[in-house]
Amino acid sequence: MVFHNNFQGMNFSGPIDYRPKLIQSLRGYSLERFKTDLIAGIVVGIVALPLAIAFGIASGVSPTVGLITAIIGGFIVSAGGGCSVQIGGPTGAFIVIVYSIIATYGLQGLAVATLMAGIILVILGLFHLGTVIKFIPYPIVVGFTAGIALTIFSTQINDFFGLGLKDIPSEFIPKWGVYLSNLGSIDGPTLAVGLVSLGIIVVTPYISRKLPGALLAIIIVTAAVTLLSKIYPELSVETIGDRFGSLPTDIPEPHGFELNMATINMLLPSAFTIAVLGAIESLLSATVADGVTGSRTDSNTELIGQGLANIVVPFFGGIPVTGAIARTMTNITNGGRTPVAGIIHAVVLLLIFLFLMPYINMVPMACLAAVLIVVSYNMSGWRTVKSIFHNPKGDISVLIVTFLLTVIFDLTIAIEIGLLLAIILFLRRVMENTQIKAYSGQLDIAEGTETSHHELLDVAQGVEIYEIDGPFFFGVATKFDEMMRTSMADKPIVRIIRMRKVPFIDATGIHNLETLISSSKKVGIHVVLSGVNENVKHALMGAHITNLIGEDHICDHITKAVVMANRIVAEVNKVPNVRHMTEIDV
Repeated sequence: MVFHNNFQGMNFSGPIDYRPKLIQSLRGYSLERFKTDLIAGIVVGIVALPLAIAFGIASGVSPTVGLITAIIGGFIVSAGGGCSVQIGGPTGAFIVIVYSIIATYGLQGLAVATLMAGIILVILGLFHLGTVIKFIPYPIVVGFTAGIALTIFSTQINDFFGLGLKDIPSEFIPKWGVYLSNLGSIDGPTLAVGLVSLGIIVVTPYISRKLPGALLAIIIVTAAVTLLSKIYPELSVETIGDRFGSLPTDIPEPHGFELNMATINMLLPSAFTIAVLGAIESLLSATVADGVTGSRTDSNTELIGQGLANIVVPFFGGIPVTGAIARTMTNITNGGRTPVAGIIHAVVLLLIFLFLMPYINMVPMACLAAVLIVVSYNMSGWRTVKSIFHNPKGDISVLIVTFLLTVIFDLTIAIEIGLLLAIILFLRRVMENTQIKAYSGQLDIAEGTETSHHELLDVAQGVEIYEIDGPFFFGVATKFDEMMRTSMADKPIVRIIRMRKVPFIDATGIHNLETLISSSKKVGIHVVLSGVNENVKHALMGAHITNLIGEDHICDHITKAVVMANRIVAEVNKVPNVRHMTEIDV
């Protein structure tokens, strides 16, 4: 399916393509492929079960909501996304932001924010911004991922140790203050359940990497706790059923919610955070998957698929959806190679939801806390954090600031400030690497190229050549403007601005150039532009710079520009001619 965008000024990168991988995968689909997808889908569905429940509870909603999100969201991501093996559902990355939104705006606010985030993701995909999302600086991703991991860990202390605390502060520092002041309230049986669950999850990969440690822990520990509670009635360990009551086994009917501008304005920052976080995590997961399978994800289609999932899920009471790296890798490891495996995973979860929910009520909360503690450890990426500390100081500062803002404040602020810092550092590096050189007397046109053929141009006295090496955007424009102001006292007859290495020019650069041309004309200085590429020339024509300078003063090669400048000097000085090349090598 291909949509063409014909709106004037909105066509950022050509036609808008939406080609779900499912459609492509079904061409030539075989029974053998279905068998491997079936096995992978069943395994991933089983692995996703405890995670969906745990992420739902940790996000401040019921286990049912976590499962509904994994079922509906997982189905749509596989059916409508651009990655062949992506597994979608609730993830640990969203726990912090979802919990915060619910605490502030309630479930209704979360539904609105998730819907808006879905729309933002679809827009990002439609306008070919999927590849741009991939270029978000790695220190930011590592910083807020590590911050989320620490925050998730801190939310599980109460259930893991059985402290029995109510109304725990949501802020990180006050929360740990409450924990430390209540260490005397640790419940022995609950802590034992948590430690045994943690041990099973940690040891299982050493026995077999194909065994789902989290699921084994839940089955073994739940069975043991249920049996012991019958033998020793006084033994009390809080379960999902104790906290949430009997869980429903019916798929909720779609429902609407109220939308108005006040709500949209209030929740837009949170929606933006969900969208950016979802885009980053899903595309990161897809990139990892591509590296293993050798396939190629359509980033824009993937964002549209993720967006559609987040648009639909809120109507069923679900929480935000994104691609999950761990579940996606489980899918690949077990032979999944098409979106059919992801669809089967959703069907498996649906069957569990319909027929096995009474058993979910018996799972101890401490066991789920152990699952999430392992998730937070794996998310922390402490080895990556350690390696980044050998990088430039700018990257380290971005990581630390993003991490601290995520932990101490919230994810929305962390992403906004982190992106701002990264942009500032990027601009600084571009400015440092963008050079503005001045020439006079003679010019070697081969300078700055790999050619071994050198050709010297004689530049008449009164001609100054300035070469901009890099993009002519607002930061460089200011630097160039300062350089011009300091040299205005020299008052040459002609200024040549050599722009062969300028890939693009922004509005500030155009304004700066316009000001330079106007001020130069006032004092009798001619300005000639050289080596202007088609993109830059188109921008200059759009800003009517060509009318100001004269189209003949925009040359496609430095030799033509020098010839013109030398002729202008000769005319100004009333000299018959100045020696210059008789042959122009263009």
